[in-house]
Amino acid sequence: MILKSTAELVLAAALKTGGDFAELFCEDRRSGGMGLVDGHVENASTARRHGAGIRVYNGLNSVYVHTNDTSLTGLLSAARKAADAVSGSGEVGDIHLTRSVEANVHPIKALPMDVAGARKAKLLRDMDLAARAVSPEIHQLRANLIYWDSDVVIANSEGLFTGDRRVYTRMACSAVAEGGGESQSGSASPGAMMGFELFEGRVDVAAQARIAAERAVTMLHAEPCPAGVMPVVIDGGFGGVIFHEACGHSLEAQAVAFGNSEFAGKLGERVASPIVTAVDDGTLPGEWGSLNIDDEGTPTTRLVLIKDGVLINYMVDRLNGRRMNMAPTGSGRRQDYTYAPTSRMRNTYIAAGSDDEAEIIATCGDGLYAKSMGGGSVNPVTGEFNFAVAEGWLIRDGRVDRPVRGATLIGRGAEVLKKIDRVGGRMWMAQGMCGASSGSIPTNVGQPMIRVTDMTVGGR
Repeated sequence: MILKSTAELVLAAALKTGGDFAELFCEDRRSGGMGLVDGHVENASTARRHGAGIRVYNGLNSVYVHTNDTSLTGLLSAARKAADAVSGSGEVGDIHLTRSVEANVHPIKALPMDVAGARKAKLLRDMDLAARAVSPEIHQLRANLIYWDSDVVIANSEGLFTGDRRVYTRMACSAVAEGGGESQSGSASPGAMMGFELFEGRVDVAAQARIAAERAVTMLHAEPCPAGVMPVVIDGGFGGVIFHEACGHSLEAQAVAFGNSEFAGKLGERVASPIVTAVDDGTLPGEWGSLNIDDEGTPTTRLVLIKDGVLINYMVDRLNGRRMNMAPTGSGRRQDYTYAPTSRMRNTYIAAGSDDEAEIIATCGDGLYAKSMGGGSVNPVTGEFNFAVAEGWLIRDGRVDRPVRGATLIGRGAEVLKKIDRVGGRMWMAQGMCGASSGSIPTNVGQPMIRVTDMTVGGR
């Protein structure tokens, strides 16, 4: 996509005015999708994004310029614009790049862009049929396939010249149940860093559609959730969104470096229950948040954030690593070439414990079982959060009793971590798109079933 000799000229131009570090990120992305509404394929699209971004450091200051003109002339023009915004005293020598090739742990068998449209349409119709078979109360079904194939090349003035190919595939199904003048929805949206082989064994689209439909029907017949302070059992998979939002963002260097985190300055301190270990792992083969290298060219890592309740690591990108005097952890990520990278999560989860799931509920007394979580909001400085429960059930005398809707979980991330008294033995993950200053990126959230001794539950 770009010659090594071209990258050397561009980086040298970016450092002409005295910057002390320059980076070139080139990307060629092909993406596509197909959508179905109520049994009819309504859209099929393809797109391509191609361009490059140039970043220059001068100490702790950073300038970023991007362009969709990746000719030598276009790249040199962008490099000079970045250089014009920097003034320093450094002397620039010749740039000599050395090609680095990282092992690819995400082999692709069937590129999504090469799969026939008829096969894609059949998968969408299979979702529609499976969801409607759950109940006559399913009145609407939306199904989508989303995929993209991205080639990147990364070079910097320290001599790095490397690249990567990233292929992502995902389905999304949203079902709406109606009855008695009311409606409720349910959704499922698994994906992976894989090609279309995702649907040849790992993901059963009909089963996922049934999950979405069953959730919608269950919530249609649920009663309002009572409010109060009570024990809360949070299921695995997307239940991990609470850790991701309420704690994970506060462990990213972009917050920690500026003191905008409740965990700043707490390395080596106990921040969670001793039965809690939390991990951010970019090395898992084929997972939605995995990478071979991050978007700064650093090899990805398995990073234990919290071990047995003690904070031992932050997620660190190159620039904030300078501010914190810490090495990058392979956590620099960006949506595409139009964004400068910063520290972001990858596959972030609470690790499996040793508790039995049935025992977790049986010893709960009266409380709430959050079987599926929805969206929410969080203040990373204080850790205060508010999350909707997509599917909730009341627990009465240690038994799952009846479904409730309208539940919200309210609290503070650091406090919730310390109140976890049970961690199940089976961890699983779910997929999401995480938005922050460097754009929207694919991330996994996950955990086993956990129990929090007491939380504020909003309802009525």
